[in-house]
Amino acid sequence: MKIVLQNLTKIFPSRNKKANDEVIAVNNFDFEIPDGKLIGLLGPSGCGKSTTLYMISGLQKPTSGRIFFGDDDVTEVSTENRGIGLVFQNYALYPHLTVKQNILFPLQNLKGEDKMPKDKMLERAHEAARLVQIEELMERKPSELSGGQQQRVAIARALVKMPRVLLLDEPLSNLDARLRLQTREEIRRIQKETGITTVFVTHDQEEAMSISDMIVVMKTGIVQQIGAPQDVYDSPANLFVAKFLGTPPINVFEGVVKGEKLYIGESAVLDVKGAADQEVMVGVRPEGFVLDAKGALECKLSNVEVMGRDVSIVSTHPHSANPMIRSIIDADNKVDVNVGTVRFTLKAHKTFIFNKETEERIYFEVK
Repeated sequence: MKIVLQNLTKIFPSRNKKANDEVIAVNNFDFEIPDGKLIGLLGPSGCGKSTTLYMISGLQKPTSGRIFFGDDDVTEVSTENRGIGLVFQNYALYPHLTVKQNILFPLQNLKGEDKMPKDKMLERAHEAARLVQIEELMERKPSELSGGQQQRVAIARALVKMPRVLLLDEPLSNLDARLRLQTREEIRRIQKETGITTVFVTHDQEEAMSISDMIVVMKTGIVQQIGAPQDVYDSPANLFVAKFLGTPPINVFEGVVKGEKLYIGESAVLDVKGAADQEVMVGVRPEGFVLDAKGALECKLSNVEVMGRDVSIVSTHPHSANPMIRSIIDADNKVDVNVGTVRFTLKAHKTFIFNKETEERIYFEVK
């Protein structure tokens, strides 16, 4: 089931009736979510990602714009009639019911021609439990389950109705690091097995990039960039996207373009053919540094961290916007920790320049 969002906007009125300070939570969101894909809505708190999810679900009504499920305009359709499965951050399980009863609950509320016989409901419940691998927990109460198990119950409850669309609102944020990794892999497996179009909201860029077919990066209600996770990482549209994606984060410098050469401080560090003379912000991914005794970029060495197959060089530079520069190089490179400075050559395809005022990407020819 494809989802089409047409010029979707949500404005929350001011709490102070005398002040005109409306909040535009989502601003003119235009996007088609392909059938059977998992889409990650990604951005910091307050960017509008959860509001977008709630408008898709019907829990919030858009101020303007339309929502289509396939060819059906569902903008005015109630939540219970949209055919969605919704999983919240806090699981929202009924504590007095068993796992089986929690999963059965949505089916027991079906009315009219949708009402199902008891044996059919039980079959559906056990099928959903098998899918999320909690069959042996069916007679337990939520209080007897771990956080990860409770999350699986919430997903099973959302899937038992065989929804047209599955919506997940920060479903992993209450789990510890290991459970987050395990559960996100399970969500991806379940989504692929069922083929249900899924929208996954998170502020964790690693989470979104690891399981999404496409990501939508948002900031203050405005879509910044849409694309396959690796494509967005490799070619950010602006400085915000470049800084938001990547662990460790991108290194940012103040720079100048002169005569199609990029300068950081007094050093010409890269040829940027096609870029006009101007002051710029420079982003270099941690893996974009090449250790080179004759390299143009000279940094003051602070520390060397050996991480098995990689080495992380921590350094500083007077024109760096980050307190520390983190450069990741192959562990085969030997770095003398006693030297005061370290030099690098920059990889052109891992280096991005941005307009200093607008922070929009400036493209140059990469050889």
